[in-house]
Amino acid sequence: MPSSRLCSISVDLDEIPNYSAIHGLPEMSGPGANAVYEVGLGRLSDWSSARQFPLTLFAIGADMARRESAQRLRRMIERGHEIANHSLDHLYDLTKKSPEEQARQVQVAITVLEGATGSRPYGFRAPGYAVTDGLYEVLRESGVSYDSSVFPCPSYYGAKAVAMGWIVARGRSSKSILDQPNVLRAPRRPYRIGRPYWRRGAGMLELPIGVTPTLRLPFIGTAITMAGPDRARWLAKRFVREPFVNLELHGIDVLDASDGLSLLAPHQPDVRIPFANKLDALDAVVDVLTRAGFSFVRLDEAARNFA
Repeated sequence: MPSSRLCSISVDLDEIPNYSAIHGLPEMSGPGANAVYEVGLGRLSDWSSARQFPLTLFAIGADMARRESAQRLRRMIERGHEIANHSLDHLYDLTKKSPEEQARQVQVAITVLEGATGSRPYGFRAPGYAVTDGLYEVLRESGVSYDSSVFPCPSYYGAKAVAMGWIVARGRSSKSILDQPNVLRAPRRPYRIGRPYWRRGAGMLELPIGVTPTLRLPFIGTAITMAGPDRARWLAKRFVREPFVNLELHGIDVLDASDGLSLLAPHQPDVRIPFANKLDALDAVVDVLTRAGFSFVRLDEAARNFA
């Protein structure tokens, strides 16, 4: 266990077409399609610099084919932020693919991201948070040092199931899949995985996505920005006695409809919240954790403390 309380803020850089796939919509084109890298990454850089904390950036390998995106990400890494692996193609059904395809999605992404940024990614986060024992074996064989995919949150799991059902009822098909419900039995705090992965063991280090004690409410960017500053503070205060806070955001958490996302806004409620309001809620969380004495570190630094 670490000698002091730690907080890591990570960001999944899922570009906007991934949200079109979730909602069963035609793939978005035009300027808004690259808003995460074109707009969001700059806002994240400004925020982290102003508040003086590092970020862990989970990037999709295929996005590095766009030179401008790769250049922006490389500049973030040069400023001291961590690059981590969010797979090659962000296949929501990655766990349903063959072991060979899973290995390709993990290993080619490592090569591509290292080539684009000059830094090798050692952490992994699965698309849609879905993992299996087989995928963990692929990660181990690929030289991944830690995973941060497990999200043991009943309310998120239920809301996702309802949303997927609603999409089907509207005659559309979502690319998203539900993780196995046993994930809800996984520990909240960092642990070595067993077999099955939701039990403690001696395997890979897992840094679960943040959920509150007792009720296991989601402590992620969407929940915080939708909650607003007052309720975001309330959520953050649930963690002040925890040894580690793993706050996971998405690039879209610092975007709004005015960033070229007006077509997505009817389907993605958080896009309808102005960026300034989102930032107020995120700042409220950082304020609470800072006053509580947390040290802000990258996920790879946190992993070394729990090794």
